[in-house]
Amino acid sequence: MLGARLLAALRQRFPDLVVEGIGGPLMEAQGLHSIVPMERLSVMGFVEPLRRLPELLRIRRALFDRFSTSPPDLFLGIDSPDFNLGLERQLRALGVTTAHLVSPSVWAWRRGRLRGIKRAVDLMLCLFPFETSIYRQHDIPACFVGHPLADEIPLRPDREAARQSLGLPPAARVVALLPGSRAGEVRLLAPPFLQAAALLRQAEPGIAFVMPAASAAREAELDQLLAAYPSLGVILVRGRAREALAACDAVLLASGTATLEAALLKRPMVVAYRMGALSWALLRLLVKTPFAALPNILAGRALVPELLQRAATPAAMAAAVQPLLAGGAVARDQLAAFEDIHRELNRGFGECAAGALAALVAARRG
Repeated sequence: MLGARLLAALRQRFPDLVVEGIGGPLMEAQGLHSIVPMERLSVMGFVEPLRRLPELLRIRRALFDRFSTSPPDLFLGIDSPDFNLGLERQLRALGVTTAHLVSPSVWAWRRGRLRGIKRAVDLMLCLFPFETSIYRQHDIPACFVGHPLADEIPLRPDREAARQSLGLPPAARVVALLPGSRAGEVRLLAPPFLQAAALLRQAEPGIAFVMPAASAAREAELDQLLAAYPSLGVILVRGRAREALAACDAVLLASGTATLEAALLKRPMVVAYRMGALSWALLRLLVKTPFAALPNILAGRALVPELLQRAATPAAMAAAVQPLLAGGAVARDQLAAFEDIHRELNRGFGECAAGALAALVAARRG
């Protein structure tokens, strides 16, 4: 998604732009020739990348051979720092201009990566404003280009239209339940989310629930879980997470990018997350930031409740959501901060990033 927006803006500046690398259908629609299916890089966590390591190394070596033999004007790594930064460092050593879009979370963990980043990139493009100061401290060129979600989402979302589209009662209090997009997240979070919903229904019988599923597979899993809660009447939809967030009065959701989307849609939220015991133990050793949810990181304070691991119980979730539905001081505080976050991130991402890259290439040519 980031790459497609950027390519569209670059093509406005350079109509004859030739782009090749690795990307999905949105980038291919903007003219990218994808050398390898993007799905081959879609691995997450600590263990799965190790299982796929030989294949990932073969792909990276093939890209290096291709771009060292036929150097591009610019190599841009988009996210995936463990894959991209090593490749950027090798190509930059050969004289290729390199940039990276989406700063690694050096503010949260593995700050030692900054030494490698300094060798790897001519420019770091940051989605969040607080990230650039970290790079300036280490003499790494960086610029804040805004976040594309802040461009897409209006400052005043239309709740009534979203409810009508999803078939939700217009006058009811609505809670959106987003237990994540991956199978492991749904397995660990959906059951306590539904138990929390049952507690909320006991306290307020007229409450309604909507739950978006990220894919057909997630929809089937959630549908099976919902069979144990027929009285909740949860409206399950495939995709349409943004509509579900726009339609609700409050949201209970997994930590991740969806928390930023909920903030930009101005919806009070409670963030929860669970993971395997080993992954959690490793994470606690590595992560240095005091917050997990993006709204808290951006606000620099405990703006939204975070219920992590053992704290993510159904009772705690329900207790944290209830005051948000009442629209009291806690909800108002969140909404005011979300407004500030939205305005700060709304920079015109595609044009801003394309301008920064065009200036970088022109400077290197000069």
